[in-house]
Amino acid sequence: VQLVESGGGLVQAGGSLRLSCAASGRTSSTRAMTWFRQAPGKEREFVAAVWRGGYTYFTDSVKGRFTITSDNAKNVVYLQMNSLTPEDTAVYYCAAGSSLIISTMREPTAYGYWGQGTQVTVSS
Repeated sequence: VQLVESGGGLVQAGGSLRLSCAASGRTSSTRAMTWFRQAPGKEREFVAAVWRGGYTYFTDSVKGRFTITSDNAKNVVYLQMNSLTPEDTAVYYCAAGSSLIISTMREPTAYGYWGQGTQVTVSS
């Protein structure tokens, strides 16, 4: 499975961005698509996930501001980010896994496929 992110950029606080993750290859083997982010000097952290059944999960800090959707026909997952703050500044990564379970979906080590990342910078 190959993953390619796009849509990052520079935005002012309070603004919005939409990230896209295009998947190719054996996408039918993946159980969920997930977004992580990593700020400078910090560990990679879970942001949001969408499972094949449509269930979505978010980290607490983005609930109510971010939404995650998937277009299964196009094999694309979107992360709509609203009301952005400087604390959202990070490199955002798309990840997929074929052996995921809900109890471990927040762990980067549970994923076997990663995109190259896209930078999101929120200015104050």
